Amino acid sequence: MGQIVNLAKQNTERATLHLGLDTSKLLMPLIGQGLRRLGRVVFAALALVGLAMVIVTATPLVGLWSRVLAGPWNDPQGEVLIVLGSDSPEEGMLGRSTYLRAQYAVRAYREGKFRTIVLCGGGSPETVAHSMEQFLLASGVPEAAIITEEKSMSTRENALFAKPLLATLSGRKILMTSDFHMRRATLVFRKVGVDVEPRPIPDGLKRVSRWRSRWGIFQDCVMEATKMAYYRLHGWV
Repeated sequence: MGQIVNLAKQNTERATLHLGLDTSKLLMPLIGQGLRRLGRVVFAALALVGLAMVIVTATPLVGLWSRVLAGPWNDPQGEVLIVLGSDSPEEGMLGRSTYLRAQYAVRAYREGKFRTIVLCGGGSPETVAHSMEQFLLASGVPEAAIITEEKSMSTRENALFAKPLLATLSGRKILMTSDFHMRRATLVFRKVGVDVEPRPIPDGLKRVSRWRSRWGIFQDCVMEATKMAYYRLHGWV
């Protein structure tokens, strides 16, 4: 009886071992196939990224895109200049796009046409509008000519919170922001009932002149297109 039991155990072990070998033989080709597919997907993804970088850095695509988003480029004059902030200040320093917008606001004021500059932008601990105000004051713009809106955290809020301030000011209202941001900003202000004329500044177009900076402006344009789609979906433009 004991011999029969031992023989049964041996047969079971042999069958299990044989089944394990058969399973391994079946799995190995499947694993190899999966790895090859994964490799092809990774290679294709890297190739697409490389192609995108070549197109962005070696062609005029980004510059053309920025111009389309900017709209008309005629530097209109008026009595009220509305300047939208962008990146929040860090350690008291203006972000790049905010600095450019503030700088062009100073230039526009020195032309002698604008009576009032409305600066828009919230943030914490220091608001974007306040940091722009300090820059304008240091550049010689009188305090009496500056009004700040310091609650907004988006383009739509820029328009909503600036609207009651602008209602107290007479004259043509000119909206200033970066070229790639200009179209959406203009549509948003008009949507909330503020009639503005666009005056873009060459933010993206300045960076396009340096090929190493083109990928950054490409990302800004993609982000802007995404935000435009989001705003259209919500009926904000």
